Amino acid sequence: MTFRTALLFGAAVLSGLTLAPGLSGLEGNGGIIAAAHAETAPAPATDPNAGHAETYKLLTLFGSIFDLVRANYVDPVSDRELITNALNGMLSGLDPHSSYMTEKQYADMQVQTTGKFGGLGLEVQGEDGHVRVVSPIDGTPAWRAGIKPGDYIVAIDGHNIDGAPLNDAVEKMRGKPNTKITLTIIRAKAPKPIIVTLTRDIIQIEKVRSELYDKTGYIRIPQFTEETGEQLRAAYNELKQKAGGKLSGGLVLDLRNDPGGLLTQAIDVSSSFIRNGEIVSTRARHPKDSQRWDAKGSDMTDGLPMVVLINGGSASASEIVSGALQDHHRAVLVGTKSFGKGSVQTIMPIPGNGAVRLTTARYYTPSGRSIQGLGIAPDVTVKESREEPAFSIREADLSHILKNQGGNQTKPPARSDLPELAAHLPDEPPENWPAFDVTKPTTDFQLQEGLRLVRSMAGVAAPDPAASLPPVKPSSDKPAPVKNEVSHH
Repeated sequence: MTFRTALLFGAAVLSGLTLAPGLSGLEGNGGIIAAAHAETAPAPATDPNAGHAETYKLLTLFGSIFDLVRANYVDPVSDRELITNALNGMLSGLDPHSSYMTEKQYADMQVQTTGKFGGLGLEVQGEDGHVRVVSPIDGTPAWRAGIKPGDYIVAIDGHNIDGAPLNDAVEKMRGKPNTKITLTIIRAKAPKPIIVTLTRDIIQIEKVRSELYDKTGYIRIPQFTEETGEQLRAAYNELKQKAGGKLSGGLVLDLRNDPGGLLTQAIDVSSSFIRNGEIVSTRARHPKDSQRWDAKGSDMTDGLPMVVLINGGSASASEIVSGALQDHHRAVLVGTKSFGKGSVQTIMPIPGNGAVRLTTARYYTPSGRSIQGLGIAPDVTVKESREEPAFSIREADLSHILKNQGGNQTKPPARSDLPELAAHLPDEPPENWPAFDVTKPTTDFQLQEGLRLVRSMAGVAAPDPAASLPPVKPSSDKPAPVKNEVSHH
């Protein structure tokens, strides 16, 4: 059997957002049946019929329970609902990213790739009956409302959704544009539930965006879609033109809260900065299905100093890029540890009956690391704030995750090329750092420290962004002398 090359790397189910759009299936109408036979493990016994006998016993058990439930459950239930629930259990019990989609759910997912539907712009993950936010997407209603990674959504329009299937919660959050929806959220360290009212909007994946800070370039990739590589190169060329032909202050690539997307685009983005060598490899159950992808022989920046920003919301495709750039010593990673999703999902359509989303391989960085459940550790740890805990949900926090195996090490290759300033960057904002405001880059501590570091790598002035802050306000329980009081407006 032959898989299409566009593999799915998204971290979670998306609510009111385009699903990480790498769709992949089996070619030919008989592919699913062939796959079922190919995946059957040989019986350990010498008798070739022993495995079949055990399978028949288990199928008989399934049939008995099916009849028992259909006849005795408190309410009538259709055969299709029972079978759908059984398929969901079979797949979701394997790992958090495998699932069965009904025909409607599969159609909805395909519609999501066009961006022509109403939603909130949330990526969510089901965990033990709870709905947890993986990431709000830039520029969407959820992002504007201040919903944060790690938040739990416990009620929709006042109705409790704890314990409900994740797909049901996602369906409730979708809806016609310009309609209202109220979410009740539980947040770490918040003394009581937070209630927010949002207006659904047409959700479209935000394109690659860029900014020029003096002569330092900044490029933000919110998700890896079909045009990400092309948009990246266009953004870089525009920055160069604005800077007078050269980004003398280096380049910052922002992959924070990027949930992933297309493998092909992760390779394309990595190859835009790495001249030679491996970008990523995947290892499947059967060696013939394993693959490796190498750089294309050019670096569009010609070796420009680079910093990559990552955090706990950086998953899958963004981890491929950051891992490749780290292993090749092409960039310095700044921020906090990434999500840790090192598996590949393939969408296998079943004509007339939806599709299966199945984990089919693990991926590995150029040095042979599997980051499954571990994540990519930054070269320089810089937290986004003093108050917030680390990103509260990662792959390792999920139930029955895929094991980390097959990698030759769990740590990146030792680096001797880090600039001197890297050892002196603070790991969290100072006490008097201003509250973060998405509209004000000067309040983004990770970004400001990333800019400072890459400028030092480029050999240009790299002032401390905290140096110009007003003095720390005196503690309220220790009044300062009147002569030292400063009024802030």
